[in-house]
Amino acid sequence: MTTIAIVGAGAGLGQATARRFGREGFSVALISRTQENVDRLAAELNEEGLTARGYAANVRDAHALQAALDAATAELGPIEVLQYSPVPARDFMKPVLETTAEDLVGPVEQSVYGPVTAVQHVLPGLRELGRGTILLINGGSAVRPSGGVAGTSVAFAGESAYGQMLHEALTPEGIHVAQLIIPHGIGGGEPDHEPNALADRIWSLHRDRGTFRAFVGDGRS
Repeated sequence: MTTIAIVGAGAGLGQATARRFGREGFSVALISRTQENVDRLAAELNEEGLTARGYAANVRDAHALQAALDAATAELGPIEVLQYSPVPARDFMKPVLETTAEDLVGPVEQSVYGPVTAVQHVLPGLRELGRGTILLINGGSAVRPSGGVAGTSVAFAGESAYGQMLHEALTPEGIHVAQLIIPHGIGGGEPDHEPNALADRIWSLHRDRGTFRAFVGDGRS
């Protein structure tokens, strides 16, 4: 049995994705900052007959993130799918004219250093498997910068560029890299933005292995 590691797991999209992949036979590693939260989510999945465990790590702490991924591999099996989807902090979303260089440190650590750390750490295992998927989940500011959320817009742009380069470099090795852009946020009354629908879409990105970037809905508004 192989594992999906969901970095930034929460009760909405993370848990829905965990269920979707769990039903397909994956073990599930839930990674977020608070052990109590991921333990609760894992317990729910285990009660449903799925195999899941929770691991605490702040994605801005490279050593903690690496340790969580190592523990997941040791306890659940090799990581075949890495989903990177932590929610940006509120203070990452200042207007552009109020954003200082110091204000960009947190967003860049989360959305650039974090995914680079995670990918580099799981990549040897993916190569050993000879297959795998890296999934980057972002809001609309990743492709259409917004002056109202400057830190996230800058950092998501870096994450997008990194993902695109990874896609081009790893496709020949049988490792798929995909980015899902979710405009308007999760939920909000739009059926295709609800967690279960998004989880189905994420599963299809892994299964169908198409182009790098996909959009939810019309995607460009």
